[in-house]
Amino acid sequence: MQDPATCGKNGLFTKDRFLVDLGTDTVTCPNDVTVKIRRLKDGDGIAKFATHCVTCPLAWQCTTSRIGRKIRVGIHEAVVARARVEQKDPKWRADYRATRPKVERKLGHLMRRRHGGRRARVRGKLRVAADFSLLAAAANLARLAKLEVRSIEGGDG
Repeated sequence: MQDPATCGKNGLFTKDRFLVDLGTDTVTCPNDVTVKIRRLKDGDGIAKFATHCVTCPLAWQCTTSRIGRKIRVGIHEAVVARARVEQKDPKWRADYRATRPKVERKLGHLMRRRHGGRRARVRGKLRVAADFSLLAAAANLARLAKLEVRSIEGGDG
């Protein structure tokens, strides 16, 4: 059985198992086959292992495609790779969990729950924005009521 950290969808190898060398513009697969990255007009690239996958003993762990495995290499691949390495550090993870904004969770609640956040009830950007602002205000008031906030210090009431 493969390590879950190195397994992707259906137990196949993730992109992390491939060595992307931006200096030589190549990608090396887990079977030590190296192919050139074909760059597109926008700077992104694709490494295709098509002919090598046919005879590769690891192909069943790598791809289900008849035309072989493709690895996409973005224009910001170096930055993304550095961030992935940084995110594996336990200290980074602890800091992220302790300080990340909680707003994403609340936005998720607005989208998933019965507030109708997924579908607009009105037409037009201005009206949709106003409707969502009203929805967010209602969620904030509900939260304040749950926390039993009565008044602001120095305010009336």
